[in-house]
Amino acid sequence: MWQLAIISFVLCLVPSYQQFPRLCATREVLRTKECCPSWGGDGSPCGATSGRGSCEDVEVPDRPHGPQYPFSGLDDREKWPLVFFNRTCQCAGNFMGFNCADCKFGYFGVDCNERRESVRRNILHLSRAEKTRFVSYLNLVKQTVSRDYVVVTGTYQEMENGSNPMFADVSAYDVFVWMHYYVSRNALLGGPGNVWTDVDFAHWAPGFLPWHRVYLLHWEHEIRKLTGDMSFTIPYWDWRDAQGCDVCTDELMGDRSPHDPSLLSPGSVFSSWTVLCSRAGNYSNRGVLCNAEEEGPLRRNPGNHNRNVVERIPTSAEVEFALSLTDYDTGAMDRSANMSFRNTLEGFGDSQTGIGNSPQMGLHAALHVFMNGSMSSVQGSANDPIFLLHHAFVDSIYEQWLRRYRPSPSDFPDSDAPIGHNGDAHMVPFLPLHRHRDFFISSKDLGYEYSYLLDYNQRLAESMGPYLEVLQDVWPWLLVAGVCGGILAVSIAAAVLTAKRRYGGPSWLSVRKWRNVFALPERELLIRGSEEAKHHNYQTAI
Repeated sequence: MWQLAIISFVLCLVPSYQQFPRLCATREVLRTKECCPSWGGDGSPCGATSGRGSCEDVEVPDRPHGPQYPFSGLDDREKWPLVFFNRTCQCAGNFMGFNCADCKFGYFGVDCNERRESVRRNILHLSRAEKTRFVSYLNLVKQTVSRDYVVVTGTYQEMENGSNPMFADVSAYDVFVWMHYYVSRNALLGGPGNVWTDVDFAHWAPGFLPWHRVYLLHWEHEIRKLTGDMSFTIPYWDWRDAQGCDVCTDELMGDRSPHDPSLLSPGSVFSSWTVLCSRAGNYSNRGVLCNAEEEGPLRRNPGNHNRNVVERIPTSAEVEFALSLTDYDTGAMDRSANMSFRNTLEGFGDSQTGIGNSPQMGLHAALHVFMNGSMSSVQGSANDPIFLLHHAFVDSIYEQWLRRYRPSPSDFPDSDAPIGHNGDAHMVPFLPLHRHRDFFISSKDLGYEYSYLLDYNQRLAESMGPYLEVLQDVWPWLLVAGVCGGILAVSIAAAVLTAKRRYGGPSWLSVRKWRNVFALPERELLIRGSEEAKHHNYQTAI
């Protein structure tokens, strides 16, 4: 309990670095469109006095995007972030953050000059203490209202061009839920039911993998800042060939409720979680954004899904087929792309043929459907914490492809991708700003690795962790048992020797006598004849 109290105290002290920064959600900032908060270290905007960064105009490349979204100037996410801000902090060197107060991914220390590589591990290989800590961190962040950033609940037009700010407070966890909703929501064209559904700034196109890579990095970074645990990494769930949801236990992500199979077990901390931004159809019918209010309990019913859409959890062979595709993306670079690694991994290219617009979903999308609950809605899927484990593994497959084919960042599509997915486009809705092509690089360049991609000896050491923990728990008892056994053996030997000296070696101690007792009669053959033996051979009997 005292550990949670300390962590809660840390939460009150540590700033966070996401969007919308609370300092940039005021009427004054929205009307000037300048989001350049001061760095606390020297009091200057973006830490300019200390050389950490400077307040600069946002440059948005004017590259053409694909035909999937035929509008212009109707959606706040177009040419991100210009609708809200046209000046932001641009950080120098290894500094990062909306006010350049933090370090780039993979760098640590006051001056951001300490390079470290973290390892994301298989959640099933974590020790019992590590599993408990992971679940505790998730629950703590879910229950803690963010002090440093808010989420937007209205369009810029509804805000009267910034004069009437519309933002809401949510938990640190739910900021990321909102981010995933906001980036994938339908475009509001004006009025109830008037929406455009064929648009998504993080899915169905080349940016899918880089966007989710940045999302996980920021999420991981946020947990470290909030808890003070700089060694924290998101674990992954290797779901290949799984027969069911083997992370759906009360020790981990929550078992099934015995009272309602679509709810979580009361024995799991996640059974008390509520969701937000999960009713996409309702928002579209009303022509509004999610208002960030609670919308009921977290739901999950793994395996009881539509078998016509997804047959089962993806297999190792299907993952390997995706990795065999040499082109990152092809054709229109959307769900119709054929023989596209990105589209096949995302789940809209057939996982056996690579043909786009597959009637059955595969790989990434298949796992979402399999979970049959909050995870199965694109916009609301991040409500389920299994989302993190799943996308960490998807990211590891992306990493395998990058290492196998070694593309250059310049190979990422620079034009004609669906809106928001060109290589130099800023990712919605991140502040600080990130471009897709900057994350078309190995995870090693971003400061992290996956345990199953390590060499054999490192993998072996990592997988032995839980067993070593068990051994550590029982070794005192084994030591006591060994000592007691040794004392008993010495005592028996001493007693026997004492008795032999005292009674001059009685007949019951005679080795010859005991040998005769245990001798087998000669008529009992130890080796059977071939005719008799064949009836006792396992293979013959089977």
